[in-house]
Parts: sequence; C-alpha cells; structure tokens
Amino acid sequence: MVGFGGKKVRQMVVGFGGSGFGQVAIAVAVSFLVRVFSAPGPALSPDNDPDDTQENGSDDAEAPPAGKVTPVTIRWRNINCCLSDKSSKSVRFLLRNVSGGARPGRLLAIMGPSGSGKTTLLNVLAGQLTASPRLHLSGVLEFNGKPASKNAYKFAYVRQEDLFFSQLTVRETLSLATELQLPNISSAEERDEFVNTLLFKLGLVSCADTRVGDAKVRGISGGEKKRLSLACELLASPSVIFSDEPTTGLDAFQAEKVMETLQQLAQDGHTVICSIHQPRGSVYSKFDDIILLTEGSLVYAGPARHEPLTYFSKFGYQCPDHVNPAEFLADLISIDYSSADSVYTSQKRIDGLIESFSQLLSRDIYATSINVNDLSNSRKKITQRVAVGKKKGIWWKQFWLLLKRAWMQASRDAPTNKVRARMSIASAIIFGSVFWRMGNSQTSIQDRMGLLQVTAINTAMAALTKTVGVFPKERAIVDRERAKGSYSLGPYLFSKLLAELPIGAAFPLMFGTVLYPMARLHPTLQRFGKFCGIITMESFAASAMGLTVGAMVPTTEAAMAVGPSLMTVFIVFGGYYVNPENTPIIFRWIPNVSLIRWAFQGLSINEFSGLQFDHQHSFDIQTGEQALERISFGKSRIRDTVIAQNRILLFWYCTTYLLLEKNKPKYQQLETPIDDNEPLLKLEELNSEQVDQTLEAPPVGQVDSNQAPESPGVDLVGPFVLEGAK
Repeated sequence: MVGFGGKKVRQMVVGFGGSGFGQVAIAVAVSFLVRVFSAPGPALSPDNDPDDTQENGSDDAEAPPAGKVTPVTIRWRNINCCLSDKSSKSVRFLLRNVSGGARPGRLLAIMGPSGSGKTTLLNVLAGQLTASPRLHLSGVLEFNGKPASKNAYKFAYVRQEDLFFSQLTVRETLSLATELQLPNISSAEERDEFVNTLLFKLGLVSCADTRVGDAKVRGISGGEKKRLSLACELLASPSVIFSDEPTTGLDAFQAEKVMETLQQLAQDGHTVICSIHQPRGSVYSKFDDIILLTEGSLVYAGPARHEPLTYFSKFGYQCPDHVNPAEFLADLISIDYSSADSVYTSQKRIDGLIESFSQLLSRDIYATSINVNDLSNSRKKITQRVAVGKKKGIWWKQFWLLLKRAWMQASRDAPTNKVRARMSIASAIIFGSVFWRMGNSQTSIQDRMGLLQVTAINTAMAALTKTVGVFPKERAIVDRERAKGSYSLGPYLFSKLLAELPIGAAFPLMFGTVLYPMARLHPTLQRFGKFCGIITMESFAASAMGLTVGAMVPTTEAAMAVGPSLMTVFIVFGGYYVNPENTPIIFRWIPNVSLIRWAFQGLSINEFSGLQFDHQHSFDIQTGEQALERISFGKSRIRDTVIAQNRILLFWYCTTYLLLEKNKPKYQQLETPIDDNEPLLKLEELNSEQVDQTLEAPPVGQVDSNQAPESPGVDLVGPFVLEGAK
C-alpha cells in the first residue's frame, strides 16, 4: 500500500513538474503540504503543571461551568526593565525596582504620565513584553505563590487596539470564537445560550446583530468594540484580565461604561489589572487599588480613592476641593517642561516622592489573602480545563469554521468588491479603447504584445495591492487567536485560499469579458476561455505573493512599499522588455519565478498561435509562430505556463506559512535577580498610622503651607499646587 502510494505521488510529480528543478520543487511542496495538513492541533498557551496532570489529568474531564473563576493572586518584586542603545552605549530604564501585587475581586489601575512605564509593566505581568536582544528584564513574579514560568492559569489580555473581522456581526464573532476555543460545547443550543449570556453580561444585546464595521463601513461604537474584546477574552473563563488603556479613544460616557464592565468582572472574582492615563472622577472612584508610576519608578502602590490623597497630604501636597483626584495625582507626578526652573522643581519633587515611597517597601503595602482550600480545589479545575484543551486538534473542524468566517468576510465586503469590479471594468474599457479592434497588419503585432503585457501587469498589480492592503491587519488578528490556541496555521491558510477563489476569479473574468471583444483578440471561444483562465491564475499567484509580503513586514504601509517594488522587478523580466536569451547570467533565474513573465508567455501563445498576418516583404512576420520566435516563446506551451503559475502559487503560500511560523510573537523572559534573599512583600492595608510611623511626618494640621515636611534623608520641594485650582 505504501509502495503504491509512493508510486502514485512520483507519477504525479513527473506529470506536473516536468523535469529537473520543477520535479524537486513540486516534491518539496507536496511533502510540505502533507506535513501541514496532518499536523496536530495548536498547543495551549499556558504551560501545564506536570504534577497536576499526573494527579488529576484525564481526557474525559469536563471544563468547569461557565462563570466559575479560579482566584489568582499576583505578586511581583524588584521588576527592572532596561533598554540598551548600541550606538551611544547607554542604558535607559523603562522600569526600576517596581514591586506590588494584585488580588481577586479588586480592580487595580496602573496610572502615570505618558512614558512612565504603564504599558511596559502591564506587559511584563501578562508575559506579553515583546522580546528584543537590547532588552533586559529581571525581577520576581509569582501567581498564587508559584513562579510565573510554571503557572497554568488562564489569562486574558485586552489590547489597546480592537481588531476584528469587520464584516461579521457581534453575535457571529462571539459564536465562531466560542466554537474555536471551546470545542467541548458541542450542541448549538448550549453554544447559543453561552453566547447570549456573554452578550447580556457585557451589555452587547442591543448591537448583537450589527456588523463590527471598520473605516469603510460604519459598525458598532468604540465602547462596544472594547466590550466585544472583553467578551472574546472571557470565553476561556480567565482568572486574570489585563487591559491596556481601555478608555483610549472613547468619549466620557463610553469610557465609564467600559470601566463599569471591568469593575463588575472584578466583583465576579477575576483579578483585573488595567493601565490608564488620566481617568475622569467617576472612573477613578471605581478603582480598588492603584499603582502610580513616573519615569519607570514607583511613587505609590496601595488602595485607591482617598488613601493616596491622605498619603500625599503628609508631605504637604493637598488635593484642592472639587478637583478630580486623578488629575491631581497625574499633575503631582509629572514633570513641567515649561521652563528650566519648573523642570528642576518638578524633578526634585518627584525624586523625593520616589525615595519616600521606597522606604515603605519594607512595610506592608496593601491587602492580599489566599485561601489554601480554594487554591487546592481550583488547581483541579485548571488541570481539567487543560485536559479538555487537548481535544482542540480537530483539523477539519477548524478548517470548516475558518472557511465559513473567511467566506463571510470576503463576500460581505461590498465596498471593496464594488471598487474592484468598477476598476476591472474601467481598465478593460480604457485598454479596449486604446487597442480598439486590432487587425492583422504588421503593426498590430507590436500592439498585441503591448496589450498582453499591460494585461498581465494590470491583473497582477490589482490582486497584489488588494492583498497587501488588508493582510497585515488580518495577520495581527490571526497572531492573537493562534496565541490563545484557537487553531493552527494550516487550516487558516487553506481556508483563506478556498474562500477567495470565487470572488477572486470574478474580477479577472469581468476584465477579460469586456476587453477581449473590444480589442478583437483571437476570435474563438476556446481562446477566450484560455485567456481568462491564464489571467485568473495569475491573479491568484499575485494574491499569494501579497500574503508573503504581508507576512514579511510589520505594517500595511511597509507592505504597500515592498509589494509594488518587488513586482516591478518581475515586470522588467516579464519577457517583453528584456528577451530571456539576453538576460545576464546572474539574473536568469528571475524570469523563471516572475509571474508576469509566465502570464505574458501564456497569453502570447494563446493569442499568436495560428494567426496569419498581412505581409508585403519577405522579411515581414507572416505567422504568429514567427512572432513567438522573436520573443523566445516558440518552443513553449500553455501547459508550461499553467504548471509554472501553480508552482509560483504553491511557493508563495508555503513561504507565507514559514514566515508566519517564524515571525510569530516572541516574548521576553523574566530573569530572576542574582540577589534574591529578600522575602516577597506581605501585602496588607496601608493606613495613615503606617505612613506616620515610617516617615515621621507631622499631622496634617501642623504642616506649614509654605514648606513641605521632609522625610529622613530626602530633600522634598515646596508645596504642590494643582494648575487651574482656585
């Protein structure tokens, strides 16, 4: 049986690949695709604890019921993050000796001015800090008393930018995400009930059947997108929720609604940590704990609301009445760059506050309590959930779900499809008008070649620019979903190829249907069919090339710059401007991989074979075969063109696969400090008596309004006055 299969594969390779390099390329591609399609499902993002797996792991275990949250307490100490600059040999600290903690049932906000290290700290805690050889990260991070590298808890990370497939509705987005991430929910009724519960919990019922939308088509609001991001992250019942700047770009009302959602999630037992710049007063009142950062250093960590104001009042920094406490705190820890004196004064004030709070780190900061029994029970639930995750490797189910999503996204994108259809018809009309009803004269030979060349260029560029314009954004979505273990890369690429076949073929067919009769190309139905087939295959190959460019570069702008530049090289070696026989030896491999050249060759053979031209002299070109000999296509066949285009298509898809695998996000590992003898902080409530005992500051009533009290060994500046306060 094995021998028979190998013989069949060998025959297929010889039949389609010709000989030499073609056979090798096809064989490698076939073996690669077999490996991709037979690969196991995606690995889970959280690491499994081997001890727990041996004790409780079972393939028949069921996931914990929806709404059950495993309590997780996070503690971190002496987090240092610095970035080195090779050119100047300098080191810039992003975080400096940051310590603190977060516990279940409480909403922790990381606040500070721009560039203070809020997002960096959030990424460190979430394990999402992008790796770099210039970056050095050290410190101690524990989850329920275990090192971060050995935890098996579910985390959710809601990023600042909300990325979704714009043509799907809110309900469809959640439903497909549920099917991909929770395959144990098999029945449609149970899945619909689960989705409806999430819609109700996140306040998305009113927009459940509205498309998400994008810059081209209006959809749901920014606040609703943020809540949809939360809903997608809550599918796996995460213990910890990280949210980066959840109010960015939202109006005051929507910002408050989003923060109400985070507050409710904290009250449901999640550990919620968010970074936020300068919230309004009603939003600030929802925080249970806050961390104040400035220049990467800790200024305050403890209970929120009135506690920070009481703490800073010990130094003479009083928050004026009727002033948003968040604004007061933001101004207090920000540097005023309006003048040299203000920079010196504000910098001196901030240095004093940093030094003062560092003296409290040997004391208790804020409360954290862990119930040992709860943790023992929760570890079993976590192990069960990880065991269920092993069933995610259902390749075909992932493929059909992704095919369904890709088809909905492609078929519903009416604005893009209308523009592409209009451009295809308009280009065909313009080219048809320029090359109107070509005859069989000697001058028509050059006209035909020019028309076929611009046809190949126009088809390739249209497909390329469309793909590189949208794929980098889609790649960011796919990277996030793959990081969560929703699916593997093979089903995604295969489904994307099949979903775009019908729509991708429509536009070359429109172009050919209009152009062919206008230019009066070879007037037979069979030649017309081959003409449309060649440019359709070229369109798919150009789209595959666009995927590779999008996987190679980080942004849409970079892809739009690289893609056309690369296509220009293929145009130069496309067979019309430079004869393949006159190509320099070091460049002779380029025509073999140029999709423009193969399309032009196929179109030329299809058009010129069998044509007779008017001639008056013996040196005139009399037949189409003689015209093909002039451009070195005389011994070629259309079959060679089709095989070459399929090779190019396969090559670009395989390259895209490898690039996406290679360029998947890598995150910086937290290194344990060499001097790690100091015990972890025991976090309890910070009260005014502790501040008095530590800093030996006089009572608030005894503080001179013209001079701030000094902590031992710290030179603080004068009293801080909030700008604009009366």
